[in-house]
Amino acid sequence: MSGKTQDANLVFIASELNKVGILMAEVRVIPDEIAPIIKHVNELRKACDYVFTTGGIGPTHDDITSQAIANAFELPLELNQKALNRIASYGNELTEARKKMACVPKGAVLLENPISFAPGFKIQNVFVLAGIPKIAECMFFSALEHIIKGDPILSVSHDIYLKEGDFASVLSEIASRFKGLSIGSYPFSRNGKYGATIVVRGTDESKLTACLDDIKDSLESLAQ
Repeated sequence: MSGKTQDANLVFIASELNKVGILMAEVRVIPDEIAPIIKHVNELRKACDYVFTTGGIGPTHDDITSQAIANAFELPLELNQKALNRIASYGNELTEARKKMACVPKGAVLLENPISFAPGFKIQNVFVLAGIPKIAECMFFSALEHIIKGDPILSVSHDIYLKEGDFASVLSEIASRFKGLSIGSYPFSRNGKYGATIVVRGTDESKLTACLDDIKDSLESLAQ
């Protein structure tokens, strides 16, 4: 949250989930407080198909995600022998700090980490990944084995040199007619001119095309 670490994980996970037909929403919590993590995990795991957390499963005192997830599920956090063996295979001494990385909620499924061997884990529909992007990516591909895959999500876009206030009502009306599609507006300023990129997402290519054509016709007429 300080900006010292760039959240490459968010971009990667969202992109990969889109490829298997899953849309992603993001919730940020304060990483050094356990109560908000428990609260949000319990809310999200009931409301969403899948929940991903990144970071907070390392060896230091402020790595509290594993304990928070265990508390959220009302499960004990226990030393997992398979995880411990994987960490030991990396060749380092099994200090208490490294043993901490082998502690997961009872019954959790381990997620592979071929880089440093300390695994992530899955408990029901919650996937707990490392914060280091390259390691998180490896764990994510292990997590994919447990995800029900849908149709790939496609997207099309169109730039319009109008301010959002000029076309918001028109865009809302179009969105109401094209159920099952996600329509977003992203404002920009280019060479002193204001506009917005309209992005339409969905799994039906013909429906996407029809919606984008409608948007182009409606908004271009406003721009004249």
